Amino acid sequence: MESIQEHLKADHRRCDGFFVEAEQLAADGNWEAADEGFKTFHQAMEHHYTMEEEVLFPDFEEASGSTAGPSQVMRMEHQQMRELLADMTQAMSEKDSDAFLGTAETLLILMQQHNAKEEQILYPMCDDLLGSKRDEVLSRMEAVKEA
Repeated sequence: MESIQEHLKADHRRCDGFFVEAEQLAADGNWEAADEGFKTFHQAMEHHYTMEEEVLFPDFEEASGSTAGPSQVMRMEHQQMRELLADMTQAMSEKDSDAFLGTAETLLILMQQHNAKEEQILYPMCDDLLGSKRDEVLSRMEAVKEA
């Protein structure tokens, strides 16, 4: 079975693909398709956050004995991204391409930095600390339902 890092890195790429599609549709002014694409992206992001916040982070914190480390930083960044997603939802409902695309640009920078920290620091730590129960952790993450 794949590593936690491989699994969640692939999910980052899946979310990135949805993001690019929604952003392009909004830039083209194709609002109906952009709205659907953005909803797909938003749901994928929430699913990703939920897998981490309900399964991975608690397991990591238990294994590491700390809730104040990288998982706490990632939770704070998830909240920042949720706020940007809410702003993008509002802009989408108003068909305000400037607001949508401007916020999308901010979100993209935050996502890139966040994903790099997870992929280069947190996920390898999770694979090290949770190695013996990796398959069980991955199964529980897979069991998290999309919103």
